Amino acid sequence: MSSYQRVLLQADFDRFARLTGDDNPIHCDPAFAAKSHFGATVAHGMLLYSCICKALTEQIGPGVVQLEQTLMFPNPTYAGDRLRIDLHVEAEAGGLLDIATDVTRVGAGDTALATVSGHCRVVAPGAPLPAVAPAALKAEPGDAELYGLRPGMSVSATRAFGAADLDEYGDLSGDRNPIFRDDAQARARGFGARIVPWPLLAGMFSDLLGTQLPGRGTGWMKQQLRYSSVAYPGEALTATVTIKRLRAHKELVNLATRVCTADGRLVCDGEALVLVRNLEDKSGQKIA
Repeated sequence: MSSYQRVLLQADFDRFARLTGDDNPIHCDPAFAAKSHFGATVAHGMLLYSCICKALTEQIGPGVVQLEQTLMFPNPTYAGDRLRIDLHVEAEAGGLLDIATDVTRVGAGDTALATVSGHCRVVAPGAPLPAVAPAALKAEPGDAELYGLRPGMSVSATRAFGAADLDEYGDLSGDRNPIFRDDAQARARGFGARIVPWPLLAGMFSDLLGTQLPGRGTGWMKQQLRYSSVAYPGEALTATVTIKRLRAHKELVNLATRVCTADGRLVCDGEALVLVRNLEDKSGQKIA
């Protein structure tokens, strides 16, 4: 399939931080980021995900609906990097498409470098929407403590996205999927009204991971997402991240991630893998 290119700037990082609440200093504080192993501020993982969603809208078609997405971040994306976003359909059956999603740093004189790799499953425009089962997380042995972090620790946050948030997402990302923008077109696709874009839902995890648990300085390595239902503007949503596994020798933490409505309906769940090498506070004293 075709691809498109984009350059993200520090102003884009800052706008996404304001939109999601994720002001993790690796994204927004050049002085802090310069002392980290990144050496400079890096893009939010979900800002890069929004670039993938724009490609899905433009290349699969307006009205495309995501069911699943996995994202791995093998290399950071810095302000000013020229990025190429590629989609490749690997399988198609009954309106369901399995697609490889890749973001690569490109530019004159640069060796192409993967910054995001992953896969998604989507429903093509006009195809019926299937039921989606919650993500299955495997229990694996790990360490009992790392920088004050322990298995079972959990934090939550509740917010509602307004129409202005959806408009800002569309302007920042360039994603013009009409099911995020127009009630009538969303209803024609089978929803009650325009729906909250998937990167904003997953951005609730970004906020918690990067500011509370594990905390400021956390780096995202991998995220699995499954969308069991949709969320609407004005709907109170609660995101929760829970530590499942610690690997102290690699400074890695696995967390279960969930977004639910006030009545307990599951919207999104999955698992995050994060690196805590650059934690601003490694004492663990600020984490309940």
